[in-house]
Amino acid sequence: MNPWLQLDRADVPGGGDELRLMQRGADFSIMLGREELMNSRLSGSEEALATLSCARLRDRQRPRILIGGLGMGFTLRAALRDLGPEARVVVAELVPAVVAWAKGPLAGLFAGSLDDRRVTIREGDVGALMRADRTRYDAILLDVDNGPEGLTRDANDALYSLAGLAAARAALHPGGLLSVWSSGPAPRFTERLRRSGFAVEEARVRARDVGKGARHVIWIAVRGG
Repeated sequence: MNPWLQLDRADVPGGGDELRLMQRGADFSIMLGREELMNSRLSGSEEALATLSCARLRDRQRPRILIGGLGMGFTLRAALRDLGPEARVVVAELVPAVVAWAKGPLAGLFAGSLDDRRVTIREGDVGALMRADRTRYDAILLDVDNGPEGLTRDANDALYSLAGLAAARAALHPGGLLSVWSSGPAPRFTERLRRSGFAVEEARVRARDVGKGARHVIWIAVRGG
C-alpha cells in the first residue's frame, strides 16, 4: 500500500498541534497531530448535517445559512444541492490554509462549490462572527473541531458553552435551527441546548455515505420564540 504523503501544514490560531494535509493516491486526510480530523472517504455524516437541516427549511423562500467549518466541503456541497437559487450560505473557516487547500489540492472535492454565487467565505472564528454579525440566520451548522468534546483548541469549547449557545440563539430567527456535528455522544451538551432555549433532536448517522463506518451524532436544535 502506498504511504501517506504530507502536502502541507498549517498552524491553528490559538491551538497546539498543527494541521497537516495528507494524500495517498486519490484519498486525502487532514490530521491534527496523530489524530485524523477528516478523510475524503468519510463524507456521510458531514453531508447528513446539511441534508437533515435543509429538509427543515423547505418552506423558507430565501434561507440564510451559516456553516462553521469548511473542512473538505462535504457539508457545503450537500447544502447547495438541497437549497434553492435564492439561498445564501456563509462559511466561516478559522484556518486560512484550509481555504487555500480547498482552492488547490482539494479543488476536485469541492467541485466548483466555492464559485457558486450563493456562497460567501469568511476567514475567522464562527463564534466571533455570530456575535458581531447582525444578520439573523435560518440555520447555523457547526462542524467545528470534534464536536462539543474538542481536540483542536480550547477556545472551540466556548462555542458549545452556555454563552456560546446564547450567541448562536441570538443569531437565529425564531424557529431557526442550530445543527451540530459530533464524533460521538455528549449528554451534557444535549442538556445545555435545552437549558439555552432549544427543542432538541438527536440523529445517529454513519461516517460513510454508503451507510457504513463509525456512528456520529448530529443535534438538530430549534430555537423557540
